[in-house]
Amino acid sequence: MSFGGIFDIDRKRKRLDELETESQNPGVWNNHKEMQKINQEKVILTKATQDYDELFRKSEDAQAMLEMVDESQDEALFYELKSECGIMQKTISDLEVKSLLSGRMDINSAYLSINSGAGGTEAQDWAEILLRMYTRYAERQGFNIEVLSINYGEEAGIKSATISIQGSFAFGYLRSENGVHRLVRISPFDANARRHTSFASVTVWPEVDDDIEVVIKDEDLKVDTYRSSGAGGQHVNKTDSAVRLTHIPTGIVIACQKERSQHANRDRAMKMLKAALYEIELKKLQKEKENVDAQKKSNEWGSQIRSYVLHPYQLVKDHRTNWETSQTSHVLDGELNEAIEEFLKSQVISAQGNPQ
Repeated sequence: MSFGGIFDIDRKRKRLDELETESQNPGVWNNHKEMQKINQEKVILTKATQDYDELFRKSEDAQAMLEMVDESQDEALFYELKSECGIMQKTISDLEVKSLLSGRMDINSAYLSINSGAGGTEAQDWAEILLRMYTRYAERQGFNIEVLSINYGEEAGIKSATISIQGSFAFGYLRSENGVHRLVRISPFDANARRHTSFASVTVWPEVDDDIEVVIKDEDLKVDTYRSSGAGGQHVNKTDSAVRLTHIPTGIVIACQKERSQHANRDRAMKMLKAALYEIELKKLQKEKENVDAQKKSNEWGSQIRSYVLHPYQLVKDHRTNWETSQTSHVLDGELNEAIEEFLKSQVISAQGNPQ
C-alpha cells in the first residue's frame, strides 16, 4: 500500500535534500535568520516524512496481520487488527489535512483580529465569545497565544481584540476564519428574553519576517496613541503607551498595547501592518479572489461565512462548504477542526476546478 501520491512525499523529500544542501553553504552560517528559517522548515518536513514512513510501516504490518487473521480465524487477532486500522485511519486523516496546507505562508504563525458589529453590548459580547473560542482552539492545537490589544465594551464584551497565535501552520489552519460570523440566540441582556442576531468580523493574516520589503509612506499612515484598555484596578495603564496605526489607502487598522512603552508598541504594530500589507500583495500576485481583510465586509445579513444558531434550535453552519453540526457548545469551546478541514478540502477542489 502506498500513500505517497496523497501526501506528495516525494516533493517533501526533495525539498529536504535542497534544505540540507543550503544549510551546508558557508554563506548561510553567519546569517542567523536564514539559518533559523532553514532549520524550522527542516524540522517540519522531517516530521512529515517520519510520520509517512511510520504509516507505511504500520500498513505493511496490518497487511501481514490480515493474512494471519484470514488463515487462523483468530477473533482476538481480528479485534487487534481492527484497533490498528482505526489508529491508522486517524493518522491518515491528520496527514491528509496537513497535506492541504501548501500555501506559501501556511506554515507561518498568525495574527487574528476580532471586531464587533453593530448592536452594542449584544455584538460586543459575541465578539468576546469568539475570542474565547479561538483562544481555546489555539490551546488545543498546542499553539502559544498572546493578546496584543483589546478594547472592552462599556457594559460587557469587547469592541475589538488582536491576538498573536504562535506555532507551525497556525495561519494555514486559521485563514479559514476570515469573514463575518453571525450569532442567533436569546439575548442575556434583554429583560424580555427576545431573540437577537449579532455579527462580528474576524481577520487573520500571517506573521512574516522583520526584513520583508514593504514601503509605507508617512502620508499614508495615521498614528494614534491612547491608554491601554483594561477591566480596571491597579493594572490599568496610566500613560498613553498603546498605539493604533491606520493605513489610509487600505483602511487597515492595527492596534497594540501589549508592551509597556509606546515605542515598543509602535514597532510591533508596524510589523503587524507590514505583514498585513504583504499578505494583500501576495493575494494580488496569486490572483486570488478573496480579500484578506474581512473587516471591509459589512457586518450584516447575507455577508456571513458561518452562522451559530442557539435558538430556537442548535446549529453551526459554514455557508461556504455547507458543513454543519448541532454540537454548538463544542464548537464555541474551540473544537473547530472539522469546520477547518472541510474548508481546506473545498479550497483544493476549487483550485482543481479553476487551474488558472
